[in-house]
Amino acid sequence: MKYKKLLIPVLVLAFAAPMTFAADKISPMTVNGAKTVDAAKAKALFDKKVAFVDTRNDKDWDAGRIPGAMHMDIKKGAFTKDTLGAKVKKDQEVVMYCNGEKCLRSSEAAEQAVGWGFAKVYYFRDGFPAWQDAGYPVE
Repeated sequence: MKYKKLLIPVLVLAFAAPMTFAADKISPMTVNGAKTVDAAKAKALFDKKVAFVDTRNDKDWDAGRIPGAMHMDIKKGAFTKDTLGAKVKKDQEVVMYCNGEKCLRSSEAAEQAVGWGFAKVYYFRDGFPAWQDAGYPVE
């Protein structure tokens, strides 16, 4: 009987804990080998016609994006060395973005791109929400 009273709270914690931790994930401030940029610097890169990679899911992509960005959903395997390399040369500048600080996709993409030998990777940590908040163009 004593064990049944303990079992319920233990099970609740076991199932709730992973959800709590997942919701609390915050993207890193920096990515080794990439340069972190804010919305103003991202806009300056956009104005220079630098390639932008949107790593978000289809639903977010369809709801709006930075004009001309390439959609490579990192969770669906669309972001690979080959897909990125088909659009961007390793010595060209490229900006990775997603949905801001609670989205880890752009940091993962930036880290992978650096690991694959891309030399001019920009990590737009604040992502699409900051772009929109700044009043920059969207499509």
